[in-house]
Amino acid sequence: MSLPNFVYLDGEIKPYNDTRIGLMTNSLHYGTAAFGGIRGYWNADEQQLFIFRPRDHYRRVLQSATLLRMEFPYSPDDLVLGMREILRKENYRENCYIRPLIFLSDEKLGVKLHGLKASVAIMSIPWGEYLSNVTDMHLTFSSWRRIDDNMIPARGKIAGAYVNSALIKTDAVLAGFDDALVLAEDGHLSEGSAMNFFMVRDGVVVTTEITQNILEGITRRTVIQLLKEQFGLPVVERTIDRTEIFLADEVFTCGSGTGIGIVTRIDHRKVGTGKPGNVASQLRELYENVVCGKVAQYRDWCYPVYE
Repeated sequence: MSLPNFVYLDGEIKPYNDTRIGLMTNSLHYGTAAFGGIRGYWNADEQQLFIFRPRDHYRRVLQSATLLRMEFPYSPDDLVLGMREILRKENYRENCYIRPLIFLSDEKLGVKLHGLKASVAIMSIPWGEYLSNVTDMHLTFSSWRRIDDNMIPARGKIAGAYVNSALIKTDAVLAGFDDALVLAEDGHLSEGSAMNFFMVRDGVVVTTEITQNILEGITRRTVIQLLKEQFGLPVVERTIDRTEIFLADEVFTCGSGTGIGIVTRIDHRKVGTGKPGNVASQLRELYENVVCGKVAQYRDWCYPVYE
């Protein structure tokens, strides 16, 4: 994975290699940071780089920082413009990934959130597929439970909370799976290690309700809207039992990094026929066209970088 050439830091564009964060930085020790994950998609026909729903992403990362009591003078539009500037300097002609990060940047130790400066950084790297087998995923159920909202707010992208995700993902991969599904403390499904969950049963699409300690995913909202408007399918948000998932006709996941991931096996059991289902396959194809600015109805979701 290559490193960025430029970074937006507290309102200024700097060479990435000239940016240094001290080892005593508060967020490095305590996970007191909020971040986002935003995708850029290269449209070769138009010679344009489109960023998918950036204002929604920056609104969420600022809200996540607010959960950590951080104060900052930036609006989502300010950060979109900062992002555009570094992307133009990077001059990508391929898909990319943008990482905004808001962190407590004072070089002071102490377990607290108050009385510390918050800094804002944005950087980007080229990015292809997050997973090599995104249309043939084999998942397991993790032995770890999802963090609870009364522990760390799961609806925000809080850096320290992703230790939970790292434990989940690493154990699954080392056991031979692509990723894992995670249960909340009440025993119902929460989500994947870093992805929202959907299943199809008897013509109805079901997804986990937001009170099950899930990230309130922007891709998740996109998928729900596309399923309703383009496929005419009912989408129900509710609690989901573990064994119910074994009876699903289709299972798929979504997130900014992976897009639409199609699950064909869970704990060595076939999902449906064991092959990608019609709903997930058609949704994935539609989504890939939407994010590249190729579907006029959803063109306003796609932010053009180059003039």
